[in-house]
Amino acid sequence: MNQRMQNPAFAIANVGPALMSLGQALGAARTGNIPPRLVLLTHIRTSQLNGCSYCVSFHSREAKKAGETEDRLYAVAAWRHSSLFTPAEKTALELTEAVTLVGSGEMVSDDLWAEASRHFTEEELATLLLEIATTNLWNRINAATRQQFHLKAAAAA
Repeated sequence: MNQRMQNPAFAIANVGPALMSLGQALGAARTGNIPPRLVLLTHIRTSQLNGCSYCVSFHSREAKKAGETEDRLYAVAAWRHSSLFTPAEKTALELTEAVTLVGSGEMVSDDLWAEASRHFTEEELATLLLEIATTNLWNRINAATRQQFHLKAAAAA
């Protein structure tokens, strides 16, 4: 599979830096029950659902650098059937799926919202939702243009 074009986010002046600034602002907003590893798990799951190989590879490497275990990285695709994730993490992953799979019925049910509210404050939920939405944006850009993750570039970084 060949990359179709330069990443559109960086092909138009100021768009790439604006999206990168959004990511930095969200990183600064993470508090309480939203450790970086949990956010990275939501990025990985979103990217798996959207078929974005670039982001699955990129965020899996980020998660490993952040201390995530290989067993949990392997299990994130089957998180519902794994004992490796906490109830809060499972709720965040369920929220990830509900927000990502927008065309498959009710996006976020009242029951899911109530469960998420038990684990996360309103500010934390806002952060999670924006993280998931931002990952969906990047996934759709990358998948549509077949962006490729290059191991040589990743190893040099």
